Amino acid sequence: MFQIASEETYQDGQIIFKEGSAGDWIYTIEEGAVELYKQVGAEKIVVSVLQSGDMFGELAYFAGIRRTVSTRAVGATTVGIIDRSLLDKEYNRLSGDFRMILKNLVLRFEKAIEITTDPRLRRKSPRIPKTLALSFKSKAGFIKAFSEDISTGGMFIKTTKPLAKGEQFILKLKLPDASETIKINCEVSWNRTETSDPVKQPLGMGINFIKISPKDHHRLKKELIKSEIKK
Repeated sequence: MFQIASEETYQDGQIIFKEGSAGDWIYTIEEGAVELYKQVGAEKIVVSVLQSGDMFGELAYFAGIRRTVSTRAVGATTVGIIDRSLLDKEYNRLSGDFRMILKNLVLRFEKAIEITTDPRLRRKSPRIPKTLALSFKSKAGFIKAFSEDISTGGMFIKTTKPLAKGEQFILKLKLPDASETIKINCEVSWNRTETSDPVKQPLGMGINFIKISPKDHHRLKKELIKSEIKK
């Protein structure tokens, strides 16, 4: 285990350090838990929740950058600060080339965090591969199709007759072991009308759910949770 120079104790909700602050000490959690999060406007996006034995703060140390996330204690938490002199000694034994590789890796990871927490790119709910029977109405009449993946906020419909981007319609979705179909008001966010790889990139359309009843939303969420548990 690492040699600990000092310990710090925090109460539930107390901030350990804030995103953008200076500091490159590396911490290890001795007791409790630590939440890593980013503040994007008024929204707090949780990146990870670390438990006893986990480390945090290493990105700033290895890349020489400011803190990329904020951290706060979850419950009564004790963290240890890894001895800096010993850490520097071990780090400086690495070759200059290897330290550059490590720094580039850390910077790439920091960039990945920025991308995954960008509200313009981030889905509010994860998509789960799930095949469900469905139908919707187009100008040519009713079309039967299947879902490719689905979340509680939208889905990809595999169909050779996708609707135009921005078009709104009513989707009828059949859940397994359910007698009634779910009716959802939807809007097409994008479509794919041509493809060179119908297996990996099938024809179809990505849709967002505009309006769904609380009862049907609960039924859909319950079905998706069941699918996740079976993985």
